[in-house]
Amino acid sequence: MKNTHIKTELPGPKARALLARDALVVSPSYPRDYPFVISHGSGAEVWDVDGNRFLDFAAGIAVCSTGHSHPAVVEAIKDAADRFLHISSDYWHEGQVKLAERMNQLAPMREPVMSFFAQSGTESVEAALKLARYVTGRSRFLGFLGGFHGRTMGSLAFTSSKYTQQKGFFPTMPGVTHVPYPNNYRPLFAGADQGRAVLSYIEDVLFVHNVPPAEVAAILVEPIQGEGGYLVPPDGFLAGLRELCDRHGILLIFDEVQSGVGRTGKMFACQHWDVEPDIMTLAKGLGSGMPIGMVVAKRSVMQHWSRGAHGNTYGGNPLCCAAALATLDLVEQRYQANAARVGDYFMRKLAALAAQYAVIGEVRGKGLMIGMELVTDRATKTPAKSLCDALITRAYHNGLILLACGQSTVRFMPPLMIDESQVDEALELLRISLESCMNSTGWGAGRYADDMLTP
Repeated sequence: MKNTHIKTELPGPKARALLARDALVVSPSYPRDYPFVISHGSGAEVWDVDGNRFLDFAAGIAVCSTGHSHPAVVEAIKDAADRFLHISSDYWHEGQVKLAERMNQLAPMREPVMSFFAQSGTESVEAALKLARYVTGRSRFLGFLGGFHGRTMGSLAFTSSKYTQQKGFFPTMPGVTHVPYPNNYRPLFAGADQGRAVLSYIEDVLFVHNVPPAEVAAILVEPIQGEGGYLVPPDGFLAGLRELCDRHGILLIFDEVQSGVGRTGKMFACQHWDVEPDIMTLAKGLGSGMPIGMVVAKRSVMQHWSRGAHGNTYGGNPLCCAAALATLDLVEQRYQANAARVGDYFMRKLAALAAQYAVIGEVRGKGLMIGMELVTDRATKTPAKSLCDALITRAYHNGLILLACGQSTVRFMPPLMIDESQVDEALELLRISLESCMNSTGWGAGRYADDMLTP
């Protein structure tokens, strides 16, 4: 493929120079997959420092919800910056109160809510955990295998999408027990309804033999699991969790850090099943790139926090609140519906691609939170991790920014403002990249040697 948007080898000379500088002064802990060095972006397009243009279907890990540097968001930030940059959470300002009022209108709870402000997803999760312990007086939690909730020590205790995130940091916060996330494509339990099977495991096995339910403060779950593979739970699972929590006096926390703010075609992913949490965590797409997180809880829960029980310095930063308010306007008025419409189009096109390539085991998702799982064989469903890694890298060289999740799933999380023409362009780049990876490794007759694949 001759890609007129890729003008240099990748990485180009300016990118290589910056990478060399970075290696001397920046922590090596960042899990970078390929050497993309951004210069600027607009909408769903980004350019590197050497002038190469890319379609961004990662959106800063689902952060740039309204696209790169949306004019309305940029203008809101500039207006806020002209007034003041910081005042701290010891005081009040209009933007913070207005954002909390807006969230009270939008939240999926059927009663009034209150908000706590943070700077990131992991900090939002930490605050939610502290709130649950404080309110219930209980110390245990349930989390789910494959979940990702952050890397600070409390949220890290729940994160289990890859063992590398926990390696070297034990012990984390005690009191967390993990259970399988229901996965109909890769069932762990007997029976067709994996959601019901997981609920039965919690109720009839875990609560009988290992974890006293009266000691569980909360269950923390992603309504659609992100880093673990973009897994959409079976219908009835979240409602079953809600009923289980109600029966045992357990709080239900939905981590909507990645799935919230229009990403799935609804404002919050849990609304696809009409299930309400007691506490919800937000970040990522909430600020269109500005560092903001929120804990949104039923007023009946959060009002129990006493003065000084929790706080921070930068929460409710005026620039971040302004960006969030502008983002919510755009998402509610246009981009939530666009995510549903274009996401449906994207899913149909990916299903057609799957019909052509046996290595595509399953396409799943909602809105513009879509996963394409690669397998070595559709019968055994063996994860094709090496092919997935190679495809992500090859797509970059062809001008398409992607990330992986799970063991071998390509995830698509573009800005919510993309249109069908950009989806078509991305799909062509994806198809060409997949063909290139398969041809370079001698794949044929519906199979390939997975150990031959290299990025």
